Amino acid sequence: MKALLIIDIQNDYFEGGAMPLVGAFEAAQKAKSVLEHFRKNSLPVIFIQHIAARPEAGFFLPDTKGVEIYEGIKPQSQEKVIVKYFPNSFRETNLDEYLKNLKVDELVITGMMTHMCVDATTRAAKDLGYDCMVISNACATRDLEIFGEKVKAQEVQKSFLAALDYFYSDVVMAEDYLAKN
Repeated sequence: MKALLIIDIQNDYFEGGAMPLVGAFEAAQKAKSVLEHFRKNSLPVIFIQHIAARPEAGFFLPDTKGVEIYEGIKPQSQEKVIVKYFPNSFRETNLDEYLKNLKVDELVITGMMTHMCVDATTRAAKDLGYDCMVISNACATRDLEIFGEKVKAQEVQKSFLAALDYFYSDVVMAEDYLAKN
């Protein structure tokens, strides 16, 4: 069985939030189109919500508007929300147990940040035996810096998705996924 993971699409990642990402709104719209497909087909949907365990993180702080799941894709009452405190959505959560109870063996993954939580969760999922598909344009990231050099979000996005698109997952665009499913 197939399930949809929506990782950390939370207010702090949008304009006006504590850690805005490049293309967050557009990625959320693509995630919403995949979410609507899963809802229409009565397939499991799991929302992952990150809450900062360290105040110095500066975003996803407990009891703030920024930690809330983005209004455009709020979970419905029957949809599971799993709270996590680490980039890997499986670490110290009941996600694996929940998916196994549903007999899920395939994950469709959307979310934020591509280079952190999407990457960590996808790699962990594959290591746990799940077949993974990452919806590339339903994910967003930000500019990074290394050795004093800025790496633009577009390059970060392409690099991380390219690295995932072989052993760890199939990487596809939302439009292509929806056309085939």
